[in-house]
Amino acid sequence: MSKKLYVGNLAYGVTEEDLTKSFEQVGECISAKIVRDQYSDASRGFGFVEMGTEEAAQEAIKKLNGLELQGRKIVVQEARPRGDGRKTRFGRPGPRRGERY
Repeated sequence: MSKKLYVGNLAYGVTEEDLTKSFEQVGECISAKIVRDQYSDASRGFGFVEMGTEEAAQEAIKKLNGLELQGRKIVVQEARPRGDGRKTRFGRPGPRRGERY
């Protein structure tokens, strides 16, 4: 089963191909995606890599976390599940439609 990893502190010049090459040295890299600004298309400095197996993902975390890539030390960790987007300014989930606090 594949495992998704978060990759942070990316240099703005890093491409998805660079990520793929780096992570393929550790194990099977299924996909690499750099998150970009929707208006300027510039890198936002982080992305996600999907590794083929749980073991390959753990090996990538162990070997690549702190690796220098284009002058910056990258952060590699397990990706957290995406939230439902219902956050208030205090960081707590807001009410659902029709509910009150």
